[in-house]
Amino acid sequence: MTNNIAKFQHFPFHLVDPSPWPILTAFSLLNLTIGGVLYMHGYSYGGYVLSLGFILTVYSMTLWFKDVVIEATYLGHHTKEVKNGIMIGLILFIVSEAFAFLSVFWAFFHSSLSPAIEIGGVWPPIGITPLDPFAIPLLNTFLLLSSGAFITYGHHALIAGNRKGAIDGVLISIILALIFTALQYYEYSVAGFTIADGVYGSAFYASTGLHGFHVIIGTIFIAVAFIRIINYQLTNKHHNGFESSILYWHFVDVVWLFLFVAVYFWGNT
Repeated sequence: MTNNIAKFQHFPFHLVDPSPWPILTAFSLLNLTIGGVLYMHGYSYGGYVLSLGFILTVYSMTLWFKDVVIEATYLGHHTKEVKNGIMIGLILFIVSEAFAFLSVFWAFFHSSLSPAIEIGGVWPPIGITPLDPFAIPLLNTFLLLSSGAFITYGHHALIAGNRKGAIDGVLISIILALIFTALQYYEYSVAGFTIADGVYGSAFYASTGLHGFHVIIGTIFIAVAFIRIINYQLTNKHHNGFESSILYWHFVDVVWLFLFVAVYFWGNT
């Protein structure tokens, strides 16, 4: 009787078991950072260190997230309070990402609003042929916003118990996101300037590249939720991970709107 009482948890919070993944992820990210610096400075072994860091980071984060899914789906540790804590953590993470984009936009507007004499006192700088905002960028805007609409439809379908609607909505959202990424890769391949072409190239590729990286991460985020929906791990009452991916994806949508208006349209006039 005493043992049964001792095993009963008198609070709704989850005390995480000791895990090797946080320290492994930390060292993997350190390896990834060092590898990136070595690679960009032309060291012969920089690419190997960078690849190793990337593989270790993906490996450690995959196993870490797997444990979180097990805790939520099979062990029942994600109570209402735990879900609220996870959502608050995600919101704070998105706020930090917003400030990362703010720094990139700050650099862009610093150079474009008052062009230095070294670049001819004009924006875009002399010798730069900017991309047409009403070509691929406009199409990508339509694709990304449509992807956000379909994933929202999938969310409401899941809440309503419409399993087929949820699967279809999320699948279409993933397909549109993949098309967006492919078109941006094509846009980079045909652009008449590179990241090394002065401040314009740096500002353009830093902003659109950072956003493209977030699109890839968001696509993986949604794909994991898609697999969990298929495996009946997410229900109309329990889909915190899915809601997190949707919130992250809408953040990506909003950032792209700022990018399209500021960098592609206004920055090219």
